[in-house]
Amino acid sequence: MKVLFVVPGWSSSNLWGQMKFKFPPLSVLTLAASTPEEVEVYIADENLEKIDFENEADLIGITVMTPQAVRAYEIADQFRGKGKKVVLGGFHVSHLPEEALNHADAVVIGEGDRIWKEVIKGFQESKLKKIYKDDKLVSLSEIKTPKRDLIKGKGYLFTNTIQTTRGCPFDCEFCSVSSFFGRSYRTRPIPLVIEELTRLRQESVFLFLVDDNLVGNRPYAKTLFQEMASLQFKWASHAPQSFVNDEELLELASKSGCMALFVGFESLTQENLSLMGKKTNLEISPIEAVKKFHDHGIGLLASFILGYDHDTPDTFEKILDFCHQAKIDGGLFPILTPYPGTLLRERLKKEGRILTDQWDLYDMEHVTFNPRGMSPEKLQEGFEWLNSSFLSWGSIFRRLFKMNRSLQIFGPMNFGFHKAWKKRIRPKINCPETSLII
Repeated sequence: MKVLFVVPGWSSSNLWGQMKFKFPPLSVLTLAASTPEEVEVYIADENLEKIDFENEADLIGITVMTPQAVRAYEIADQFRGKGKKVVLGGFHVSHLPEEALNHADAVVIGEGDRIWKEVIKGFQESKLKKIYKDDKLVSLSEIKTPKRDLIKGKGYLFTNTIQTTRGCPFDCEFCSVSSFFGRSYRTRPIPLVIEELTRLRQESVFLFLVDDNLVGNRPYAKTLFQEMASLQFKWASHAPQSFVNDEELLELASKSGCMALFVGFESLTQENLSLMGKKTNLEISPIEAVKKFHDHGIGLLASFILGYDHDTPDTFEKILDFCHQAKIDGGLFPILTPYPGTLLRERLKKEGRILTDQWDLYDMEHVTFNPRGMSPEKLQEGFEWLNSSFLSWGSIFRRLFKMNRSLQIFGPMNFGFHKAWKKRIRPKINCPETSLII
């Protein structure tokens, strides 16, 4: 038996579709490791290669995030048209399984690590069920080591990625992570992590921990950083702004090789932070937080969500001014997006503010709802202006003109984002629900 896992590609009109720097699909590699050994497994990542629809695989598994849902369904339909059995899974499918079943023979709701073997067995016995769901969260001690041999020669510039925890203890209303995992937060046994890290260290000194919140369990994080120190990685991950409130943890992270963190500042407005449930960001001023990270040699990829209820047309300039004042190393400025399953979507739906369910517009670069403090057109214009301004050469030199060990990461990152933004094509897409051009 042969299984082909497919990762749908980003649109070329999206910033991520233009980025040359691609991360390997760790979730798919982990699922591949859960596949019975007698089954041959292949991976096709459309972000790097064309999909061969004449592939001899018996079963096609497709992972689906909301922005790629339309493309995923197209791929599924084409494979089914050739008589292949298709299984869909991922965040989008888990929240909208009935929709996904219009394009699949079976769907997996939630985590697939443990239940995937049942899917394989069902296919082999010609008893494939429509819906597979694991009613219990998977213990991370059960997680298999990703089958990284499947991506050798694929063209990824960077393959050292690892997951040490799953979930997030917070419950931000916009976040798909909380809606998928609930407020559970699980840790992987540190000996298993260090064993895998030791092997990865032979490949590269650079490492990316893909955890959504690396320090959700601070005693665990402190032990992890202490154990990692001897491996001398240069690593990056995700962490909340409140990370800086724990000086010991921050120092341990720095000594273990932390050079860059993705941090969700989300907003400079207290009312927005309270509304979105990001109350921990109120515990310290953002400018002080940036300074503390920088003082420990940690650069920041800061995220600010655009379009929350207390944002106004002058929000974009305020964010840019802050980024220059604080010398933010890198930035992302996503448009607020009401993803399926989130508390945000429930609220906006009740308020009658959702403009479209055209999923390929849910890429954080299109306005899909009615903002309170400005028109949809103003929000779209502000998004375009802020990104163009932040990624201009003048802004890049202004922000990075400082001596910091993280420059070796953020120099190439800013260059890559600048180039991708310039190449990005923004077609005008008509929303039939509102006749709004966004």
